[in-house]
Amino acid sequence: MSNVVLESLLKPLEDFYTPSFVEEIAINHAGEVWMRLHGAKVPWVSYNSETLTKQYLIDLIHTVANIYERPFDPIHGMPVVYATLPGNHRFTAIAGPNVQYDENDVTGGVALNIRGGGVPDVNFENYHLKRGQKLLKIKPKENIRPDDPYDRLMTAINDGSPILISGATSTGKTTFLNHMLTLIDQNSRVITVEDAREIKVPQKNRVHFILSRTEQTNDFNYARLLDLVVRMTPDVIIGGEISTDNASVLWEMLGTGHDHFYTTIHAESAEAAYSAFADRILHTQPAYDRSDLILEMKKKIRVVQLSRDGALRAVTEVV
Repeated sequence: MSNVVLESLLKPLEDFYTPSFVEEIAINHAGEVWMRLHGAKVPWVSYNSETLTKQYLIDLIHTVANIYERPFDPIHGMPVVYATLPGNHRFTAIAGPNVQYDENDVTGGVALNIRGGGVPDVNFENYHLKRGQKLLKIKPKENIRPDDPYDRLMTAINDGSPILISGATSTGKTTFLNHMLTLIDQNSRVITVEDAREIKVPQKNRVHFILSRTEQTNDFNYARLLDLVVRMTPDVIIGGEISTDNASVLWEMLGTGHDHFYTTIHAESAEAAYSAFADRILHTQPAYDRSDLILEMKKKIRVVQLSRDGALRAVTEVV
């Protein structure tokens, strides 16, 4: 009986996630669904659907949670639900104050992903693995650092290198990050992780996750956020300012293989930014070797240092 109820409730979504050409779907807010297509040059395409109301989506999450005996309480408990739907479709959803799309989500929003059922015919040649041939390199990072600081920054943005924006208070770190986002492909799927909504994302396919340092009442935390972000299939991940609470999780996110990872930190120089990031990680993960950690950061992360003198704000380092 429970499967019958669930299958009936899923009907408004089935046409989106069951076709063979669909890899997965994502819903960032009521009334709109994004479809990720197998092998498409523009992988994400969106459709409007009046049946996908906020109440419908909340009811769906509650139903999935009840059938699969998952805890779901966005206000005082767990706001995230994971399950495998009939047809072996992976279901990931979150609702409540920890997720927002825009200023209309005053009391919290809703977001979900469902993996499509379409699996194209696959063999090793689909993965460019053939006897006697060298392996294909996908987006090889050559660690090119042009002499010109402007070119260094643009190269980092274009090749998807992680970027840490560093500066003291009121140097314009968030404003600078907001401008950087305008240079990213508008078809990208962007996920932000903040303790308060400050980042302005021009891309329409986006989700904002909020973990307030002062108003958190449920069981959602940074460790659980890491798993959720990865399951939401981002093209770009934006972290809020690095703190002792989020440093280790942001470092783990950086290691998940996603391009375009951007975050900010309070520091007076690029060298100090690496040190501050490492020290915040060590606050919760003391097993790391500090010197090795900083060395690894310098290999992976570009730093843009912002400085201020009165009304003058300037980029003073790009490393």
